[in-house]
Amino acid sequence: MKINLRQGVLVYLLALMVIGLLSGCKNGKYDELMTTVEYYSETTGQTRKANVILPAGYDESKEYPVLYLLHGLGGDHKEWLAADPLYIIGNLIETGQAEEMIVVMPNVRARKDDSPNPPDVFTLEHYKAFDNFINDLSNDLMPYIEANYSIKKGRKNTAIAGLSMGGRESLYIGFTLPEKFGYIGAFSPAYGILPYTNFGITEEGLFTEETFKLPEKYSNNTYVMIVTGKSDTLVKNEPFRYHQALEDNGVEHVYYERAGGHDFTVWRPALDNFVKNIFHD
Repeated sequence: MKINLRQGVLVYLLALMVIGLLSGCKNGKYDELMTTVEYYSETTGQTRKANVILPAGYDESKEYPVLYLLHGLGGDHKEWLAADPLYIIGNLIETGQAEEMIVVMPNVRARKDDSPNPPDVFTLEHYKAFDNFINDLSNDLMPYIEANYSIKKGRKNTAIAGLSMGGRESLYIGFTLPEKFGYIGAFSPAYGILPYTNFGITEEGLFTEETFKLPEKYSNNTYVMIVTGKSDTLVKNEPFRYHQALEDNGVEHVYYERAGGHDFTVWRPALDNFVKNIFHD
């Protein structure tokens, strides 16, 4: 049975809701440590929201690395909550498998109407709003986080990761601004990093197969992880295509496939694995 894009996204949204209802392991060190913040975005001319998770015992006399965690095409700053990132990351810190960190979950739809599931969700105009997040992140959100929280600065202390369209943006931002990000995670990354035509939509690609690489000074000291589901009917073979381009360009990275589709059965363990591998001296 063939599944079209809209049917696939509906399945993904339903899975998101189910995962959110089923998740209940609330014994981590991040319990009750999330706040929703508002910051003014010069990029969009609007006040925007982001969720910020602080480590237990957050102490302003200490400095913490930061992970920016990005949502998918129909989501917003609340989408990742369905996977319980507070408890995934909190439990890893509690058991010594991850470093203490601040996690920022922004709205990646960088335009005036940044509401989730907009009517133009499957349009190039909507995709451009996601690509515009690179400006909102660099010029508005990151300065806000630096001004309001005690963070460690520098690429060795800054990570970006995301699911689906957020995975596309993580790759785009991480590879465009390698001086800012030392860790890049893409979980079932969407079409658009390379040129494509799919579901009646064509994009020239944010990179070509030849330009999808890091500068030599960063190619061997940047942690890049790409993960996808073996039965993903939405992004299909595109994550493997990104992996192949990176291999051809000599960029060190981790690529693997796991059982699952375009849903949190893939993204939740991918986040777990990614967090275990970042911010270690």
